Amino acid sequence: MQQTTTQVQVSAHMRKLQDDIATAISQLDGSSFREDSWERPEGGGGCSRVLTEGRIFERAGVSFSAVYGPKLPPSILENMPQAADQPFYATGVSLVFHPRNPHVPTVHMNYRYFETAELFWFGGGADLTPYYPRREDVVHFHQTLKNACDEHDPHYYPRFKSWCDEYFYLKHRKEPRGVGGIFFDYQQGDWAKTFAFSQSCGHSFLTSYLPIVKRRHETPWTETERDFQLYRRGRYVEFNLVYDRGTIFGLQTGGRTESILMSLPPAVRWVYDWHPEPGTPEAELYNVYLKPTDWLA
Repeated sequence: MQQTTTQVQVSAHMRKLQDDIATAISQLDGSSFREDSWERPEGGGGCSRVLTEGRIFERAGVSFSAVYGPKLPPSILENMPQAADQPFYATGVSLVFHPRNPHVPTVHMNYRYFETAELFWFGGGADLTPYYPRREDVVHFHQTLKNACDEHDPHYYPRFKSWCDEYFYLKHRKEPRGVGGIFFDYQQGDWAKTFAFSQSCGHSFLTSYLPIVKRRHETPWTETERDFQLYRRGRYVEFNLVYDRGTIFGLQTGGRTESILMSLPPAVRWVYDWHPEPGTPEAELYNVYLKPTDWLA
């Protein structure tokens, strides 16, 4: 497939974003990523990088892809019916980091770009899923994302923060996955300005997350806290397999299954009808943090 100038530009940015993040995480953890390049029979391919059983991260995955095909899958056409029966090109980078220490939050980030003969759009975001949250960490994460948004439009952060709260919500549990962040999709308009916004968001990731990891990864933890972390990881699995648009897109377009599911944690547990004891840190997570909140008020 002959790439357009815009496709080349966005793909180069996504590749570099993967490189920069993987390098920073590897240096922090003191461990190396395994790298797998893969091809998609229908067109395109990607590169998956996975760090397993590191000093800080039990699993950290950063994946780049650039795929194309004759038509978009149903999950995309539900929201972009005008793109039906058009060949498409899609590129992006996605990551999920599962730390070993329950006091370090899990984090997710994904930025993506779609282009057809007549349309383009950007999407993505980042969100934080703590187990034993500290308000200063949550505020730092949101403030960094707000700063990236404010470079382009002061209305972006409140709009995309609200969208994130709505998107990362487990309807069958009636609870949020974590403390949110930003999320946006199907962003069009001026191509250069929208691309610049997506770039700023991607570049903000390390600034938003690494200071939290550095503050918390040596915090002592108990087996009770570890059990709670594994229990809450179950919510992460449920969301990714039931609702996540990237997972659904990858499976519907014949993507590499190992790369699509690398976001799942290596250890997880489900407990029947569990409820936190009143007055505990676990109850604080549910009663204070797992609620849509203006963290920067």
